[in-house]
Formats: sequence, structure tokens, C-alpha cells
Amino acid sequence: MMIVVEYHPRGDLGSYLQKKGRLSPSKTLRFALDIARGVNYLHECKPDPIIHCGLKPKNIMLDSGGQLKVAGFGLIKLSLISVDKAKVAAGSSLDSSNVYMAPEVYRDEIFDRTVDAYSFGVMLYEMIEGAYPFYPKPLAEAVKLMGVETKRPAFKVKSRHYPPDMKELIDECWHPEPVARPTFSEIIVRLDRIVSHCSKHGWWKDTFKLPWK
Repeated sequence: MMIVVEYHPRGDLGSYLQKKGRLSPSKTLRFALDIARGVNYLHECKPDPIIHCGLKPKNIMLDSGGQLKVAGFGLIKLSLISVDKAKVAAGSSLDSSNVYMAPEVYRDEIFDRTVDAYSFGVMLYEMIEGAYPFYPKPLAEAVKLMGVETKRPAFKVKSRHYPPDMKELIDECWHPEPVARPTFSEIIVRLDRIVSHCSKHGWWKDTFKLPWK
């Protein structure tokens, strides 16, 4: 069997972040909306929604037209419990240093689409802060701090680099309790509201420019 996939000459978001470091608020908003719309499409699939469960910068591809594409879904084998609930399939191995993965996945619990919101929150933090949570601690230690001890990193970057309400959105996305996390349709509404607010007040006038500029 051969699978043909779209070629993305600009590589992935993980490599882009390693090269660029902390992103501007406008780029973060543009990237966040692209990712949220992609994941929401998966979650709204009929008749069966798709849980990504492996959302991380390395699985977000950058195309030549200035858009991000969600990739890498299906790499973690899942056992479906119901239409919108799943577990990691028996015998599957998980990367113990994947700081983007929700704690309930590591605990081998039944989970739902909110695991992707958790991953999204971690990526939002990294895009604005320029490093994964609790950097420079080793990734495995960061996973333990967030997943086992339910600790969250401080927001170190000056407040002016955070669009209004972005910190609150991040806190909700990576909330330890899955039921407290927003859906991606809600995330899109929140992000659109932030963009509208920034545009109305004349902040970050490059918000709608291609992020590669």
C-alpha cells in the first residue's frame, strides 16, 4: 500500500519554533486559528468524530500559502469505547516525554476530544513564551509536573505580548479536569473575538499578514 500526502516545503511548526523562538501576538493568533479550525474539522466529522490524540508542533505542517495544516492523526492507535470516547489500544507505546499529551492519556484512562484542547493549550503557551512549559527542565520532568502534580508554568513574557483573554484561554485548555476544557468550536469563537478586539483597537496591525513575513 502507498499513501500519497501533500508536500509542505516549509516543514513543521516545531522546526519553525526552534528557529524563530517566541512568536509575535499576531503570528500566534494566526497560527492558533489555523490549528483550531483544522482540529475542529476532525472533531465535527460525521458520523464519527476523530480524536487526534497526538497534537504537537511536529504534527502541524506549514504550507507555501501561509497556512498551517493539521497532520499526524492516526499515529497513535486508539480503541474506541463509544462514538466520542476512546483509550490507547493495548500494546501501544507512548512517548513519556511528550509534554503536549493530556494526563488522562498517560494514566491509561478513557478520554474524549478534550485531550486535543489540552495539547492546544500547551502549544499556545509555547508559541508565545518561546519554550515548552517548565523549560529548561527535561521534557520528562515537565510531563510529570503537569500531569502528575497538576502544576502549571508561570507566564513569563510581558503581558503586552499576550492578546487579551489569551492567558485565560490557555488555562482553560490545559485544565487538569477534561470537563473544564473548551471545545474547539468554542476556542474558534474565542480566538475570533480576540482578533476582532485587537483589530478594533489598532493593536498588532500585522495580524492578517502572512506569518512568514
